[in-house]
Amino acid sequence: MSVVTSLPDVSEKPGAAEAWGFEGWKAWFGAAVRQILRWTPEHSVAIFYQSDIRRGGVWVDKGYLVMRAAEQEGASLVWHKIVCRKPPGSIALGRASYSHMLCLTRGQRAAPRRPGPDVLADAGDMNWSRAMGSRAAVVACRFLLEETDARTVVDPYCGRGTVLAVANAMGLGAVGVELSAKRCRAARKLSFVS
Repeated sequence: MSVVTSLPDVSEKPGAAEAWGFEGWKAWFGAAVRQILRWTPEHSVAIFYQSDIRRGGVWVDKGYLVMRAAEQEGASLVWHKIVCRKPPGSIALGRASYSHMLCLTRGQRAAPRRPGPDVLADAGDMNWSRAMGSRAAVVACRFLLEETDARTVVDPYCGRGTVLAVANAMGLGAVGVELSAKRCRAARKLSFVS
């Protein structure tokens, strides 16, 4: 199995800003990345899809936060893609118009046999503003099918289920975890047709 997920930012964790403060959220975020990497089998990969956020007038680079935690865990970067969530040239006020998609492993991996593009010009359909786009999910799942032995995708922060629906449509098993009952209901109803 492999993990494909997007960890929530401070605004998506109910009460986190008040209870933890921003530095507490960053500590939680790093600990969550490290735990996911420890949980992912060494021969497999974890793919993180993260959109930078603006806080207090400055950008918070969530791709950097993932990489910092990965380095602490001894994981290596297999690839890093930039995914355009909006057309190039768009001005973003709160959430960046791009996302980072980072593929990490704790084991040794050969270079990808069929490398894909470093920049995806279109994330694909997003069923809510913070979703991983369907085209980005296809790229992640195709990598798992073509370059790994993983046949089950786990998304521990599945939101409305884009990764799960894409994985199932591509013949992979999928397991999702989500705290929001409303998002779980949406995930159960979602299907993807390629």
